[in-house]
Amino acid sequence: MNKEREELESWKRKIVKRSSVFQRVSKQAQKKINQFIPEKAHKIITESIKKMVEVTLKGSEWSNSSKAEVHLSLEEREAQMEERLEAHRKAAVIEGAGTGAGGIFLGLADFPLLLSIKMNFLSECSAIHGLDVKKYEERLFLLYVFQLAFSSDEHKKETLMVIEKWNEKKEELKEMDWRTFQQEYRDYIDFVKMFQLIPGVGAVVGAYANYQLLDQLGETAKYAYRIRYFNESGK
Repeated sequence: MNKEREELESWKRKIVKRSSVFQRVSKQAQKKINQFIPEKAHKIITESIKKMVEVTLKGSEWSNSSKAEVHLSLEEREAQMEERLEAHRKAAVIEGAGTGAGGIFLGLADFPLLLSIKMNFLSECSAIHGLDVKKYEERLFLLYVFQLAFSSDEHKKETLMVIEKWNEKKEELKEMDWRTFQQEYRDYIDFVKMFQLIPGVGAVVGAYANYQLLDQLGETAKYAYRIRYFNESGK
């Protein structure tokens, strides 16, 4: 397990490392670009995220009671996660290209669809690790993994600390601040995704952006669940 632990520590160092000058400048540029995104797009993103958070916490859509076999190693679990990531990534690419090709109206439809793909992937990751998302605390964990993947550097640091001490923190975290959640997510993806609304280039941008976003989620989920595995297995 030394290799897996070293990889995990290296990844955690990247999360807590201060933003580069380029990242900080990009963040400022992104805020200005947000002003040019149609208000309708902002509303759709906000409502989509609010609904996704509510549905996840209620547990009516992504519940998956299947359990991983207890004898599976970490390597075997992560191999299964990679297989599920590949399937969801393909779906996201096809969906992003299809909606992006339709310009602004179909492009707007991409946001709720992509959210669903991401949350389904995380739900399957939980099942692979033998975690029951019918339990409220596990559904809440999905949302924290999501935030760890798609939020500002500062928010990622805070979220990582929660995940590292999940067994302690889960008793304190009974609700999710969806307003902060949606703002962090919007700020993270708007810079790229806004170009998906432009006819002519939307299909290429949509496919590429969705591929990258699923990759980012896949890497984050891998290490978030690895933290849970080490903490709960005692290894």
